[in-house]
Amino acid sequence: MKIPCNDSKITSAVWGPLGECIIAGHESGELNQYSAKSGEVLVNVKEHSRQINDIQLSRDMTMFVTASKDNTAKLFDSTTLEHQKTFRTERPVNSAALSPNYDHVVLGGGQEAMDVTTTSTRIGKFEARFFHLAFEEEFGRVKGHFGPINSVAFHPDGKSYSSGGEDGYVRIHYFDPQYFEFEFEA
Repeated sequence: MKIPCNDSKITSAVWGPLGECIIAGHESGELNQYSAKSGEVLVNVKEHSRQINDIQLSRDMTMFVTASKDNTAKLFDSTTLEHQKTFRTERPVNSAALSPNYDHVVLGGGQEAMDVTTTSTRIGKFEARFFHLAFEEEFGRVKGHFGPINSVAFHPDGKSYSSGGEDGYVRIHYFDPQYFEFEFEA
């Protein structure tokens, strides 16, 4: 099956719950849910003002997180595409991932790649940023890349995460014991 999409280029897509639909993010900032049987648009929302760079599902596929050039990552319900939470940064977000074990989301991004040569690593904001899922508050950062982070992913066991960057490296980060003991104070 081919699903035509002439209005705005698809920049990221994932299978929805039970494989009954495809959730697609667009260059325009729109999200569409397409029927896997007919190809028709089941749900359409526009919660981002700029391009969606990445979509990643939660382990149970009930929710997903988007990463956008509008400097935000957003959490959505997988069935209704209802917007749940927003995680804000000062730079474009290229990738976001949900922890399989905790109410945490990791964001990767940074300054646009074409502007990197004129910026120090401190100003470019090339660190992975951790937010609490419910409170939408940042609680940690991990440095290491010398350019924008293009992709982040939690290991399925939740004990580590990886990041891939414009600097040409994939970095695997194993969490310290303190990460597993950390409790967010509301």
